[in-house]
Amino acid sequence: MRAIEAALLQGSELYREVILDKLAHARESVLIATANVKDMQIEREGMFASVLALFSDLAARGVELRILHAELPSRPFRASFEKRRRLTAGGLSLKICPRVHFKAVVIDGAWVYAGSANLTGAGLGAKGEGRRNFEVGFCTEDFEIVDRVQALFEAIWTGAECASCKLRSVCPDPIGAAAPRRAFPLGRARRLRR
Repeated sequence: MRAIEAALLQGSELYREVILDKLAHARESVLIATANVKDMQIEREGMFASVLALFSDLAARGVELRILHAELPSRPFRASFEKRRRLTAGGLSLKICPRVHFKAVVIDGAWVYAGSANLTGAGLGAKGEGRRNFEVGFCTEDFEIVDRVQALFEAIWTGAECASCKLRSVCPDPIGAAAPRRAFPLGRARRLRR
């Protein structure tokens, strides 16, 4: 088993490392997987603003932004999103999958956060210590881990998992055609009568 260089983070460390140190300085791409999406407030230039303001700035620099999430984003998030023409014009892509429960942030295909925190103020945002969820996660540049998390993200994003999903009937936006139904279940023995 090989050693993996990773940092285990919790509380305000998560906010600083994931949001302020990595997300804010993305150059090529940001992939976010989260169950919940809220209008997370973050510190920018001494003030607090929506994370969508940061996303808008990243989109202006040509950074690809994608969020894979399980539930409809909060009303404040949707209202803030609608005010940002750069994001609504394709600067931020959102895709919903009710089975997404993993939380990850992949920056530039070279760094990953994987852990328990959703894209919310209580999870990764600038909430005070007494108001933040108890979260834990790790960050690494280990190429094998980054590639595996990114591959999972891409498989869900592209619909590779949709055809056989048992929640397809309740999915708000399934990708591709449903898996064909078999005439009889495979794997069961069929006896012929004499």
